[in-house]
Amino acid sequence: MSKISLRFHPQELQFHFEAGTSRGVLTKKKSYFVELSDGVRCGIGEAGPLFGLSPEFSDDCTAAFEKSLRPFQGLSLPEDIHEWIAEIPFEQPSFRFALETAYHDLTEPFTNDFAVGKKSLPINGLIWMGSADFMREQIEQKLQQGYTCLKLKIGAIDFDTELSLLKSIRSRFASEELTLRVDANGAFTPADAPFKLEKLAAYDLHSIEQPIKAGQPEEMRKLVAKQILPIALDEELIGMSDKSIADFINPDYIILKPSFLGGLKASRDWIDWATAKGKNWWITSALESNIGLQAIAQFTGEYDIQIPQGLGTGQLYTNNFASGLSIEKGNISFDPTFSRESPFQPLSL
Repeated sequence: MSKISLRFHPQELQFHFEAGTSRGVLTKKKSYFVELSDGVRCGIGEAGPLFGLSPEFSDDCTAAFEKSLRPFQGLSLPEDIHEWIAEIPFEQPSFRFALETAYHDLTEPFTNDFAVGKKSLPINGLIWMGSADFMREQIEQKLQQGYTCLKLKIGAIDFDTELSLLKSIRSRFASEELTLRVDANGAFTPADAPFKLEKLAAYDLHSIEQPIKAGQPEEMRKLVAKQILPIALDEELIGMSDKSIADFINPDYIILKPSFLGGLKASRDWIDWATAKGKNWWITSALESNIGLQAIAQFTGEYDIQIPQGLGTGQLYTNNFASGLSIEKGNISFDPTFSRESPFQPLSL
């Protein structure tokens, strides 16, 4: 069996705009790529740790990324990639994701209907935090593009202003016409969350993601039990090595970011948990480039998707890689005839 060679490449991705969250404003982020090659074929994976969320994050993860994956240099491919992944610390989930997706790209490309171009996936239109005018501009743009589900990031500007934006949308579109989700990224306190959820519930929202900061399971459990507004866990799942806390909190939904959970198998395990509990879920990217996004979208295509997913981040960067992914009227599609650019070659102009 051929021996595997690995190459590594970091790249700083530049946002088209200031992307506001309750944890601050993003203007750039760095991703780290690994290429696995058997001398004939190659597969590429991406690690994109995020400040304040990814446990392995540092200003420059290049050395840590290479240190974590370099032990596999020169080995034969395992029959099961999880033999290798188990050797990468659980606290490095995006590194695990990069290795697993590179392996799939090399040996087991997805063949579901999405991956072969026969089916599209519904996605939500993401509205970033910013001034009221900036958020209105984004909302109008997404509506004109045909999205039927919008997700608004909230918690950074005046709460009454955020409510007025939701009121404005609802005055034009009923919940049967337009689904609204909000993502607080943990911006509320346990004390003010019930009051704020009551206010938000007036606008027929589908759900709220992570209303309070992760790591407060008792408070989150109480908030879920009030049933003011359906609650989705997001950041709460990061670093959760078993499902007992999720069992305790008993959320209405879970949101799966494979880069934060440790890869595709880890995401499958969470989907199995949700299925067993009778709960719904959706998958989102974690601001990866189009390389990571393609892997996540093709993985998502393995499932019978009924609700919009969070896969609309491919147009965030000025220096993203060209992609076979495209979005039309709130649905993402993939062109399997597209020849992907590699981060290990100069980008085409």
